[in-house]
Amino acid sequence: MNDKSQSEKSERDDDISMGNLFEDIRPEAIENYRALLKQIHMADIAYHSEGKPILEDADYDKLRREIERLEKKYVTLSSKVLSQVGAETSKKFSRVQHSAPMLSLRNVFSADDLDDFIRSIRKFLNVSDAFPIGFIGEPKIDGLSLSLRYETGNLVTALTRGDGDMGEDVTRNARVIGDIPKKIYGNVPKVLEVRGEVYIGKEDFNKLNENLPEDDKFANPRNAAAGSLRQQDPNVTASRPLCFFGYALGEVSEQVAQDQKGIRMYLQNLGFKIPEPSVQAHSIDGLMSYFERVLSKRGDLAYDIDGVVYKVNDLNLQKRLGFVTRAPRWAIAHKFPAEQAITELKEIVIQVGRTGALTPVADLKPVNVGGVLVSKATLHNEDEIRRKDIRVGDFIKIQRAGDVIPQIVDVVLEKRPVLSKPFRFPHKCPACGSHAIREEGEVIRRCTGGLICPAQAVERLRHFVSRGGMDIEGLGEKIIQEFWDEGMVRTPADIFRLQERDKGSLTPLRARMGWGDLSARNLYAAIEARKSVALDRFIYALGIRQIGEATAKKLAGHYHSFAELQAAMTQAADHASQAYADLLNIDDVGPSVADDLIGFFNEPHNTEALADLLNYVTPEIFVPADFSGSKVAGKTVVFTGSLVRLSRDEAKAQAERLGAKVAGSVSGKTDYVVAGEDAGSKLKKARELGVSVLTEDEWIALIS
Repeated sequence: MNDKSQSEKSERDDDISMGNLFEDIRPEAIENYRALLKQIHMADIAYHSEGKPILEDADYDKLRREIERLEKKYVTLSSKVLSQVGAETSKKFSRVQHSAPMLSLRNVFSADDLDDFIRSIRKFLNVSDAFPIGFIGEPKIDGLSLSLRYETGNLVTALTRGDGDMGEDVTRNARVIGDIPKKIYGNVPKVLEVRGEVYIGKEDFNKLNENLPEDDKFANPRNAAAGSLRQQDPNVTASRPLCFFGYALGEVSEQVAQDQKGIRMYLQNLGFKIPEPSVQAHSIDGLMSYFERVLSKRGDLAYDIDGVVYKVNDLNLQKRLGFVTRAPRWAIAHKFPAEQAITELKEIVIQVGRTGALTPVADLKPVNVGGVLVSKATLHNEDEIRRKDIRVGDFIKIQRAGDVIPQIVDVVLEKRPVLSKPFRFPHKCPACGSHAIREEGEVIRRCTGGLICPAQAVERLRHFVSRGGMDIEGLGEKIIQEFWDEGMVRTPADIFRLQERDKGSLTPLRARMGWGDLSARNLYAAIEARKSVALDRFIYALGIRQIGEATAKKLAGHYHSFAELQAAMTQAADHASQAYADLLNIDDVGPSVADDLIGFFNEPHNTEALADLLNYVTPEIFVPADFSGSKVAGKTVVFTGSLVRLSRDEAKAQAERLGAKVAGSVSGKTDYVVAGEDAGSKLKKARELGVSVLTEDEWIALIS
């Protein structure tokens, strides 16, 4: 079998928390970035699930930066795509849970970005510029991440990153890689997970490609490494020149080092190769000097790198810093500059999103940019097209700078066709023909068709079944579209009626082209398995605007049951009610988010659709984690004023790790107010209500 052939494309839609599954609640100034999210999602699948990247790292990074910029500018934007790590694992290998999540890294691209990263660390730790923080810098290998688990010194499991929580079991293939010891000796704890990168050197890659047929040649060493590790036959893997660098530890049953430098030395003593050249530095100048030195030597290295990685050296500081949604706070990747290419823009395609947003996408004549074949690029919105005067038939300069979808830099005007005409953005929806209007103050033009627009309805259904939502295996993008086109599914509840309706159908699902007894049974089993679902997943699946996965989890943790949530949102329609005050007391829920929640649960169409859906689906009661031994588990805590020993962010993260609920305002349900210097109105209200007030030292003593 051709190991370079494109495996079946995942049919899961990207997990985007924007808009509403049941009605068209419009964001304030958002969702032109939906096409960017989709490109990231598809690139994650190609890279992590199929082992065949479709975008250069530089492009992938630039796209992610643009999404992050938009999310900072428009606080209503929220997506799972940036918070998730990797992508769904391939079905060719069994899926295994990582003992500790295998996270990804955030990226920086300049000295200013790096300075912001270092300042964010100091702010979180609440330390001055005089406080010494050491960093380790090392090359960022352009390969495939792998986690090796050793028990009593023996290699027992090798897992790819996968989606960060579940990885592919490639143990048989990892055992035939020469750089990976099958048994390690010396000071070895009972459990030791070594994490690193599988790669193929430049010379070995050239030799490998020379011996392959033209159609089977790999585009670059990373593709070759990913494809070689994912072979069904370990003998094929053994024939490929795969190498391995170790650079980090996962689960360890006992401490083996005090700092990151010690981890590198420890791995080297165990027989693992570690990436070089490396540096130990205490200033941005030292790190930037290292970056420039590695960049200048990039072409001389025996293997491909796409940047460098900086890590806080002290492991105790790493532990304090902890993690953000998808990445450690204590590490960052500094990516190399973008690569560019020129190609022809064949067509501008208008895509319609779940909330009716019309998003333009450039259909390009395929061009190879740094080893990746690029055929699509986002155009963001009609203002961007007008600003750059982008026209069909133009030759345009594109670049990839670390994220998935390429960016159009500018137009090559000297190559513009003589009869070229400016692009006219449509004022009618291409999916349903309804008027597409652009409200004052928004950059997005939207279809007014609402529920009669098939594009919006289908997108909402895709979100409902997506991985972050109901996670129904087998109901991917194409299948949802097929079921919609044939009138089989119109609402979420219809999904759970499929099997019963199929029994009386003259053309049952198993008899349809591309289906069969097994695939039909598997789909119905997957649907049946989701008749009971975690509360936070169910909330997220509803597609309520501004309710991403993190907020859905906080709502589940606060209300514990869907019935309680629904009842509270009905009561909270009265802004003078206690229910509204309680809602605003949930950390990160402000008036805008609250209004979207209340609006959703008080819209008659939504309540009807929910009642229908709840006939088939039972959201599970939220069961808090076991925080026995924690004195603050289940307590509601408010932090106010300036803390000295901890930053506000670290204090909040610490409280949540111990099972406390962190609220933004003081109420009669508040258990503790931790008051720092210059505490104001919250401290005053706490005293008025008789809430227990703690100093920072008293708080630390309570939780220590």
